[in-house]
Amino acid sequence: MQIDTLLARRVRELRKRQGLSLDGLAQLSGVSRSMISLIEREETSPTAAVLNKLADALGVPLASLFAEEPDDAPASPLNPASLQAVWRDPASGYSRRHLSPGAFPSPLELAEVSFPAGQSVTFDNPLRSMTTHQQLWLMEGEMVIDLDGECWRLHAGDCLAMVLGQRIVFHNPGAVAARYLLALTTVPATRRN
Repeated sequence: MQIDTLLARRVRELRKRQGLSLDGLAQLSGVSRSMISLIEREETSPTAAVLNKLADALGVPLASLFAEEPDDAPASPLNPASLQAVWRDPASGYSRRHLSPGAFPSPLELAEVSFPAGQSVTFDNPLRSMTTHQQLWLMEGEMVIDLDGECWRLHAGDCLAMVLGQRIVFHNPGAVAARYLLALTTVPATRRN
């Protein structure tokens, strides 16, 4: 299945499952109704920032937008390389390969990312509906990660553990593509009184 087809189907299924109209999801996510409609009709390829906002508004991890819904067959713990969904951000050109078996129950998600030289991606989530723990292991190149104003410069072999906050910026300051493994787990956010 083509990745834009999968994303369109997942966004539409999750929206309808929660009883949300296009306007309702637009209000929750901050993504325009017309953009959501274009995504669901496969008329545009959403950026990473847009997908992140939609996932947060739908109360699911970003990785779940790349995973197929389990069917009646038993869940397999194997996700062959030939079936792993690869998505490319149209704004920055970064690619994300979803490594984890989608239908197999696990609190851990793995993704491999190739991040072009000189590019940046910003994820803003002023109201996170989930708490996401991530570890980024840089295999090649270099990256600068800014999490809510705190910056780390990573070189090949470095591993950064983080809990996502309101804003995270991924930037490759190098002259070559960076490649990293991202491990993440998501739990419902704790409410503050």
